Amino acid sequence: MPIRVAVIGTGAISRGQHLPSLAALGDRVEVVAVADVNASAAEAAASEFGIPAWHTDLAELLAAEKPDLVTLATPPIAHKDAAIAALEAGAWVLSEKPPTLSLADYDEIAAHEGENGPFASYVFQHRFGSAAERLRALIADGSLGRPLVAQCDTLWYRTPDYFAVPWRGKWATEGGGPTMGHGIHQMDTLLSLLGEWTDVTAIMSTLARDTETEDVSFAVVRFASGALCSISNSLLSPRETSRVRVDFERATVEVEHLYGYDNSHWTWTPAPGVDAETAASWAPAEDVSSSTHVPQFTHVVDCMERGERPRASGDDGRRVMELAAGMYKSALTGRSVARGELVPGDDFYASMAGPDAARATALIHAGTIRSTREEAADA
Repeated sequence: MPIRVAVIGTGAISRGQHLPSLAALGDRVEVVAVADVNASAAEAAASEFGIPAWHTDLAELLAAEKPDLVTLATPPIAHKDAAIAALEAGAWVLSEKPPTLSLADYDEIAAHEGENGPFASYVFQHRFGSAAERLRALIADGSLGRPLVAQCDTLWYRTPDYFAVPWRGKWATEGGGPTMGHGIHQMDTLLSLLGEWTDVTAIMSTLARDTETEDVSFAVVRFASGALCSISNSLLSPRETSRVRVDFERATVEVEHLYGYDNSHWTWTPAPGVDAETAASWAPAEDVSSSTHVPQFTHVVDCMERGERPRASGDDGRRVMELAAGMYKSALTGRSVARGELVPGDDFYASMAGPDAARATALIHAGTIRSTREEAADA
């Protein structure tokens, strides 16, 4: 029996990625319905993709169609309530990024998962390309030696008109700026490679766009392995690029692309003394692109059939949310932040903006974040 799927949201990401990726899975899935608050958009998507039903209300869809899997292609503010409703109805969830607006929201969703499913997972497709998969295997078996130095860059360009969409660039509806909505893809890829992080120091500013949140952020992150990494996220960079580079003891491995890569976007540079035959053995055997959602959608369906938790869910999906929260806390308090601080009761557990969104906006716009120690000295 095919897995019954419902797609929530019928905008660009749904039509460009979710629905085509589900179609690529063939008879393993059956898209039984779509939903959108805009009735004409829902009806048009159902007609275009040959889907038998459309709805404007999620509760109505869940009751009528009883899907096994719900994919969320909606603005971030809608993720939490939709994910919880789907899990409570017994459906697994695959949601667009960012997963939620806060760590508190992420944990609230997780509380509605079952011990053996249903589970909620999140779209971080760049970790599923063949080169990233191969690199993880090489890291795990020690072939490249210890990771030492890394760089993670999301340098994109968004015009002022981009922020005319009402939910963009607002704490209450998007959760944050490029740290949350754009750089989170490369940051997740980085974390999927290097594992647990321990502390972060960050700065942020709003330099050129009319937005409540930052349009640029920078950070230095320390990993449990001892590796150090710089992270830059920008929406002001005309020559757009996405890049992750890791210097290991025995090689530098780097990927540079924009919105998706194949093997040709990766370079593998052996350190002096590594023989050519060994270096050649590092190359991935397959060439699976990360430019579509198909590999991750396939992984989720595989996990559903086996009754296993998917990657990019649970603690594995939460780690990048913790890093984003740590970056905002560091930038807005003017000090380094340890990962262990980001727990229930901490202001930045509840909101990326901390206790006062208006103050967060004022600080980021001013570009002169002062440490809490300096503020106390002046009080």
